[in-house]
Amino acid sequence: MSHLQKSFARARLSHLPPEPPTPVDEQEEEGDDLTALRPGSPNDSSSSASSTSSTGTIVPSPSRNLFEKPRSAAIKSRNAPLPWDDFFTQDLAFDQKTPSETIHHHVYLTPPSASGPLIVTHHGAGSSGLSFAAFTVEVLKILPNAGVLSLDARGHGQTTTTTLSGSSPPSQDLSLTTLAEDVAFVVNAVKAYMKWSTLPDIVLIGHSLGGAVVTEVAHERLLGNTLLAYGVLDVVEGSAMDALKSMDTYLSTRPKSFPSLASGIEWHTKSRTIRNTTSARVSVPSLLQESKTTKGTWYWRTDLAATKPFWEDWFIGLSKKFLESRGGKLLLLAGTDRLDKELTIGQMQGKYQLQVFPEAGHFIQEDQPAKTAQVVADFYKRNDRTGLVLPPKVDDLIRQGKLKPAGMK
Repeated sequence: MSHLQKSFARARLSHLPPEPPTPVDEQEEEGDDLTALRPGSPNDSSSSASSTSSTGTIVPSPSRNLFEKPRSAAIKSRNAPLPWDDFFTQDLAFDQKTPSETIHHHVYLTPPSASGPLIVTHHGAGSSGLSFAAFTVEVLKILPNAGVLSLDARGHGQTTTTTLSGSSPPSQDLSLTTLAEDVAFVVNAVKAYMKWSTLPDIVLIGHSLGGAVVTEVAHERLLGNTLLAYGVLDVVEGSAMDALKSMDTYLSTRPKSFPSLASGIEWHTKSRTIRNTTSARVSVPSLLQESKTTKGTWYWRTDLAATKPFWEDWFIGLSKKFLESRGGKLLLLAGTDRLDKELTIGQMQGKYQLQVFPEAGHFIQEDQPAKTAQVVADFYKRNDRTGLVLPPKVDDLIRQGKLKPAGMK
């Protein structure tokens, strides 16, 4: 990316809202864990938790706070799971039956009001619809009439598949075509459930694999003219294909299980996989499931290694399809080095909106939910059709007598 582009990205960032500060009880506590257990000197006033004043009032010593949470309680609070309904108003399930199996699609929904748009989000591989939970709260502050539909893809979150015999299938169809068709199915299922006569304007937002899926939906026009615009978060074809080469190594180094949901949340934040504690507390629990045979052991819900046959299919041709598809286009990246040649040329030609968050990690919408929401809200407003006033047609003006046909005096 050129120096001019980098300067533009930094200038744009200065106008975005700051992320909310981390609550006090979520901040890392300083000092040695064993300090409170060490015996103090008999002559050291700080060895006593409190002292008595001349009036008989108990006065805390300067080194202690009587109302301070114990460290273990603070850690538990910092890593305690948060419920989905703090972020969405509904969670729904829709069954899709095929000749060989039934897919039980699970989604989170906050419906739009009035004539607001529906923002449909699709998570990345191994994640879930709750990766957009914190983003949802922030974007609805800016667009109060909007709605957000966040789905769990096949084999992710609470979306499950069963065969005709009621058992789980030996493998999942996670091809790009199937995942894109699932989005269209879910959107239309929500339309029927909400009893909408027509779909509202739709903005698709996809992270990583989800970016490839929403691009496929746009490219194949699976939602027709209701698709207003689409955005892709931190995925481009070139860097995605390069990253796949090291995916096996990454999967072999991450923990295979956790002793609790809290420890799973803690690992994600301490490893900086997710850099926002609030988002981790709501999204990480949906990534894990407790072992049926070993109580107190939590395993990954999605076997990412089993999805390897689909990896290349997800991203090949992504840049070309992103640029060719109809609708407004947004590309939000975590680093300036992620643009490939095709996208760099397209950006210089003004074919899409580019935004860079250099301080975010791969999970942009989780690390920077407020800033991501502001960018998406502005993106929607820029592409909103409801504010367009088209000039009257010439034929209509002639019929109304307001304009004479050519050649008439």
